[in-house]
Amino acid sequence: MPILQSSFKPPILFRNGHVSTIYPNLLRKVKGVHQKRERLELSDGDFIDLDWSYSLIQKTEKLGVIIHGLEGNGQRQYMLGTARHLNNNGWDCVAINLRNCSGEVNRLYKSYYAGVSEDIDHVISHIVSSYSYSNISMCGFSLGGNIMLKYLGEGRSLPPEIKAAIGVSVPCDLYDSLLEINKPHNYLYQQRFIKHLKAKLYERQQQFPDILDTSDIKNCTSIIDIDNLYTSKAHGYSNALEYYTKCSSKQFLKDIKIPTLILNAKNDSFLGDLCYPVEEVAKSKTVFLEIPKYGGHVGFYLPNRIYYNEQRTLTFFEEKK
Repeated sequence: MPILQSSFKPPILFRNGHVSTIYPNLLRKVKGVHQKRERLELSDGDFIDLDWSYSLIQKTEKLGVIIHGLEGNGQRQYMLGTARHLNNNGWDCVAINLRNCSGEVNRLYKSYYAGVSEDIDHVISHIVSSYSYSNISMCGFSLGGNIMLKYLGEGRSLPPEIKAAIGVSVPCDLYDSLLEINKPHNYLYQQRFIKHLKAKLYERQQQFPDILDTSDIKNCTSIIDIDNLYTSKAHGYSNALEYYTKCSSKQFLKDIKIPTLILNAKNDSFLGDLCYPVEEVAKSKTVFLEIPKYGGHVGFYLPNRIYYNEQRTLTFFEEKK
């Protein structure tokens, strides 16, 4: 599909990528979303928590499935903003809290990672077998968008109820994104990620002291150190580079069969050039790419409470139902 022209024009202040990225995370407060939690027990003995919110208009057969990014959860403002906009327009919504992200430590040594599409498959299978939605559309943010695109393009037989998908600020090439995050202008973001990831590792070390050593965790000074120590090996990869290579969603785009939109801002400081899959989309009949000039990373601020990515999600879902 050709690259779509974008109509997104934020206020002047929010044309700065860092302002667009930081403001929604620190200052946005989304109200009016009432979530009900469901715990999904998994066959491997672990669990995933699902946060449901419901249409404010009428009973519906339309469901939006949303997936958070790195160190996110179902209560992040970008998740709540999307849920609110869908709920206000006749959609139920379920926010997936990936393993170890719902506020309770998961039971197994493994947790979540950028390629954990098998967990999304478990959730979708549960929804299809337990509920009567005829239109299930998906929205993944950042790392969650990479997981979603991988899920859609791995060649599994998707339920016919899945109609459309949108990925927002997706690091389609994980290693390229990591190199970008390592640049000096992203230092504060990088340190914040490292702080949160290491805190999770110290929790895990207390559960599994024979596998993880506190000194090894302490010596991690970068995201790739953490991925070499834990993320890759806990999930079946020999090292971080193999993990990034095998889990990057760009290679799976050619096999996505449902209408899918990737919304990646040009001034997203987390995305390198390889994260904009122009060539792959040009060869696809189902995948669309929109590259607004502005938006930052999971930003897309607009002054009317409803952000551009939320408008775009609803519009795309409704067009493709």
